[in-house]
Amino acid sequence: MNRIFFYCIAFILTGVLLQSCQSAATSVTVEQGESFRAPAYPLITIDPYTSAWSTSDNLYDTPVKHWTGKNHSLIGAIRVDGQTYRFLGKEEIPLQPVLPSAKYEAWEGKYVTKEPASGWEKPGFNDASWTSGKAAFGTPNSGETSTSWTSPHIWVRREFTLPAISSDSELYLIYSHDDDFELYLNGTEIINTGNRAKSNVVLKLDKSLLNADGKNTIAAHCWDRGGLAYVDFGIFRESDEKPVFAQTAVQNSVKMTATQTKYDFTCGPVDLKVEFVSPLLMDDLDLLSRPVNYINYQVVSNDGQAHDVEVYFETTPEWAVNELNQEVEVTTGKIANLSVAKTGTIEQPILQKKGDNVRIDWGYFYLATPGAANKTIAIGDFVDMKKSFAEGGKINSRLDKMTAVMSNSMPVLACTDAVGKVSDKPASGYVMLAYDDIESIQYFEKNLKAWWTKDGQVTIDEALTAAAKDYENIMARCDAADAKIYEEALAAGGEKYARLCLLAYRQSIAAHKLVKDTEGNTLFLSKENFSNGSIGTVDVTYPSAPLFLKYNPELLKGMLNPIFYYSESGKWAKPFAAHDVGTYPIANGQTYGGDMPVEECGNMVILTTAIAAMEGNADYAAKHWDVLTTWANYLLENGLDPDNQLCTDDFAGHFAHNVNLSTKAIMGIAGYGKLAEMLGKTDVAEKYTSEAKSMAQEWMKMADDGDHYRLTFDQPGTWSQKYNLVWDKLLNLGIFPPEVAQTEIAYYLTKQNKYGLPLDNRRTYTKSDWVVWTATLANDNETFQMFIDPLYGFVTETPDRVPMSDWYETPTATQVGFQARSVVGGYFIKMLEK
Repeated sequence: MNRIFFYCIAFILTGVLLQSCQSAATSVTVEQGESFRAPAYPLITIDPYTSAWSTSDNLYDTPVKHWTGKNHSLIGAIRVDGQTYRFLGKEEIPLQPVLPSAKYEAWEGKYVTKEPASGWEKPGFNDASWTSGKAAFGTPNSGETSTSWTSPHIWVRREFTLPAISSDSELYLIYSHDDDFELYLNGTEIINTGNRAKSNVVLKLDKSLLNADGKNTIAAHCWDRGGLAYVDFGIFRESDEKPVFAQTAVQNSVKMTATQTKYDFTCGPVDLKVEFVSPLLMDDLDLLSRPVNYINYQVVSNDGQAHDVEVYFETTPEWAVNELNQEVEVTTGKIANLSVAKTGTIEQPILQKKGDNVRIDWGYFYLATPGAANKTIAIGDFVDMKKSFAEGGKINSRLDKMTAVMSNSMPVLACTDAVGKVSDKPASGYVMLAYDDIESIQYFEKNLKAWWTKDGQVTIDEALTAAAKDYENIMARCDAADAKIYEEALAAGGEKYARLCLLAYRQSIAAHKLVKDTEGNTLFLSKENFSNGSIGTVDVTYPSAPLFLKYNPELLKGMLNPIFYYSESGKWAKPFAAHDVGTYPIANGQTYGGDMPVEECGNMVILTTAIAAMEGNADYAAKHWDVLTTWANYLLENGLDPDNQLCTDDFAGHFAHNVNLSTKAIMGIAGYGKLAEMLGKTDVAEKYTSEAKSMAQEWMKMADDGDHYRLTFDQPGTWSQKYNLVWDKLLNLGIFPPEVAQTEIAYYLTKQNKYGLPLDNRRTYTKSDWVVWTATLANDNETFQMFIDPLYGFVTETPDRVPMSDWYETPTATQVGFQARSVVGGYFIKMLEK
């Protein structure tokens, strides 16, 4: 049965009117209006480790990248009457080391941790008194650290002589640092980052700065502001290999739905449609957790003639390693009626790495396709496989096993479909990409498998077989869900708002891992992508929550359950909620350096109240009543005028008397009162609701600054976004007079920059999730749009081509930090109004 039938049935079931059912590979268009340029386009989105994106307008302009920025090569080409057109990804052969970084070998340098004499950066400086050490230099167990460094500053010098290289070969510096970093090449400053932490940044070198015939010196200084510290650098050259698939298709369009990214190409005399499908359907947790994504393709003649067509897809073991210097094994085989290629590291260090800028290097990555006489799966050399396809439309399938270190030679996993003669009748097919991580999370010293395994009873072979068997039904269900989500977002906030929600959907879900604990409780654990790598962070759950409240509160319970367990088990003994339960994927207890008492207590109580409101009962709250009571009492005692403590916006600095944090405390107390009322605890409900109202009146007096309310109670002439007020509206708590929010909204409209409303008066940057929460305070859609339009401008015009950042500069649309985080699920908060 083909996709077209399922489209019709699925959309009728969801009540979406279809004007017509189009050709099999063209889903019913739920995206409307102007084209939408995303900062990066989601392609394969499974979990925080298997998450690959296109970072360019045309799918073929850049290599496919992991959300961290590392290449996760995925290349697609089509051969039409002997002419080859690349439509997906880009051949980027890894740079070759000239002066290796620590990822290749532990190079030796000289270092000091106290400020050296002037001229330390120059080639002739006498560093005889400096200490010799092996790179990388950093905190223990950070990256490839060989020399531990725990002081605030380090100065490093590395002398070298260049080996003979071709004069035509470009040279690149690849460096990693945490935090502030300055680097000099032969005395000339070429890097000065300011307060940043980056990994594997590639910088093209001005070769005139190098001494080709004698000694050279790289000198660097790094300032660690806290947390991890790291210094590493090396010089690399381009590979001698040249691209095989040089000719590209012509991209006509790209469109996004909640679960799919769809491209339309012209490849000479044929048209090609390609769909990347992530079936993250929140009403089916088995399917949402199944680690299988699809790439659909359809080819049709555009000139009325028949044409010979072959289609090619290729991936590399980059998907299964943290770094290219890890040895991998690549194999081919059969699973039922599927042809598969599989790859993983030889070492298989299961759950041995944790951290932020880290990729999975255990388990196995799969490329699979339904077996047929016209399809071939093969493994081989990066260049040879492409040449074989370009020259004859076939690939060499003689190898069934190989090992390699990708920094030396790059193997590929490839699939071809000899489609044959294609005319005006479309020909279609699909491939599947999958990842079996074997063990997903360590949760309080116990290793947990992914939800889809049913406690290890379901194998990856069975998951892939089921994914192929259910293919048509899954495609139809994705189309139906996409239509429903789009229509609901459109009705809630308009076209631009709907597009933001579609882009946020996969990003938010794929920043989590779904497992069960040993008691069968749902755990939906987030990773703090490019903020600090924490797992199960409460103040990441809080902004992410609206998406999951809207479409499946059970997943939000899975986000709260680890924090409830942490306190209720006695493992966390403080009278307020923890910040996190570890560093991804190790969830053995909080690893963040500071507590956020009012922040996290407020978050936990508010979200438990929101679950009760969505479900119409407080059963979930009743299970955790004792600890909720402890947290509500903490808010009652400490929340009105908080002391100097961290909050979720700690990157902006923290201070005492935070007005927005006080708002959260009041909302938490009111939420607890609402829960008590739902549970028939009348006296408790009256007490806490009355206290919240009394605190709100005090808040208004203390924060009053004339035409708005302050950033801190003790600083007149300041302001901040009071996004926490949104729960008074959404939960119908009735704590603050309505004019409080509207006074703030009117004031905010005088403070907006080109790309949005700053977080507060101190800086021009903002958080996109909070902008949508603040906008939701507006009483009418016209005012709501005044906040959404600039945010939409940021998303569609930012020069930073990364999975959507939530922290950016409002005058310039440039990224400040963070990317690919789950907090963009907060965009869905407007959809909770009704």
